[in-house]
Amino acid sequence: MAVAVKTSIQSESPMPKMTGSSGIFIGMDEAGYGPNLGPLVVTATVWETPGPPAECDFYELLCDVLSADGRHRSTRLHVADSKQVNTGKDGLLALETAALAIMACQGGAIDSFSQLCASLLKEADTSEFPDWYQEDLQLPLVADRADIDRFSKLLEECLEKSRIRLSSLRSDLVTEERFNRLTAMSDSKGLALSRVTFELLRSCWNPEDKRPTMCVGDKHGGRNRYDDLLAEVLDGQMIFRMEESRAVSRYRVGQTDLFFQTKGESHFPVAVASIVSKYLRELSMELLNRFWQRHLPGVRPTKGYPVDAKRFASDVATVREKLQITDEVFWRKK
Repeated sequence: MAVAVKTSIQSESPMPKMTGSSGIFIGMDEAGYGPNLGPLVVTATVWETPGPPAECDFYELLCDVLSADGRHRSTRLHVADSKQVNTGKDGLLALETAALAIMACQGGAIDSFSQLCASLLKEADTSEFPDWYQEDLQLPLVADRADIDRFSKLLEECLEKSRIRLSSLRSDLVTEERFNRLTAMSDSKGLALSRVTFELLRSCWNPEDKRPTMCVGDKHGGRNRYDDLLAEVLDGQMIFRMEESRAVSRYRVGQTDLFFQTKGESHFPVAVASIVSKYLRELSMELLNRFWQRHLPGVRPTKGYPVDAKRFASDVATVREKLQITDEVFWRKK
């Protein structure tokens, strides 16, 4: 693999001079980094903007259909950090409505979990997934199909009017067994997340593109330096280190500015990545719980987070032994 040449530039260096041409905004986020049960899901969303991406105010341009604070859920899609959307008794309804309405703008209505995976996971070999993800779910789970269709149509109209285009939505569903394998190879959960994220980014980003491009993702496990990991997925392109701090790490590759920052979900493309990742994980956990409830009726479902995951693992231990499901397949060790 070719190694990129890295040149440091002071953080106060000016931003590149922008032109009036169209641009690209890529947002990345994950769901399920902390749990012991269920998958890690990472998503990248790619949007073509009518001008420089740094100057594109998605929420302003799409204000007729979007709400960042969720105060108008009956008339607007709540698009923000998925932790803010998926909260309260109607959290899953808001999350599912937003996820499916946005996804419909790219390839039409999504009616099942298998169709969702086919759309988002692209070349993933789902035959290697554990038994609980091999089942299917009819969608939507809790949202109203008429509401999803109505919001999708309105969003398509607003996108067309604003000259914004959803170019790509891609996710990586990292199963428990693969998560264990990646963390063992990297000897670090944060490093494994970074490598999954960069590989996903590279699948939908062309660093040779001459259009101004902005890529934003969250910090990974407190890491401040990313240029060495970025070099792993490039083909020798130069990486300019612009800034590395606790607040933001910023790099430039060709016409692309890459930001790893806290509260990245304040950017609409990152918020969409957060919502899609969380929705795909929620559906995966629904399948996981249904699988174990079939084999052990009455077992309380779990969200997979550490304390309750231990309770759930204890509850199903005897059945799991009978089914010969190993720790590697069932339990995330880090």
